[in-house]
Amino acid sequence: MTFQPGSDLDADAVQERVDTAIEENDVVLFMKGNRLMPQCGYSQRALELIDQYVDDFETVDVLPALPEFREALESHSGWETTPQTYVQGEFVGGSDVLAELDERGELEATLAGE
Repeated sequence: MTFQPGSDLDADAVQERVDTAIEENDVVLFMKGNRLMPQCGYSQRALELIDQYVDDFETVDVLPALPEFREALESHSGWETTPQTYVQGEFVGGSDVLAELDERGELEATLAGE
């Protein structure tokens, strides 16, 4: 199957999906691709950092409606870039922030909501 840009997701549907994912999951990663096949190095890095401390977390592939996801995520975080990580409804950051927290020994506690 060939990737086809664009999707049936409109801005309202994407906003609802983002809101629901953030509200209903302790840890959620909005990324390009999915757990089995990350589609960018930053998303893969964020996935690996989270995966070392949390077994059960949600991932959301933003590629099917990238412009709409960027807009919806920006309304929560002020950032339009991905990946973006949220813990207990709060924006934590992208892969660079996760890496900094890990280097300081703070990532595990952050992902636990402490």
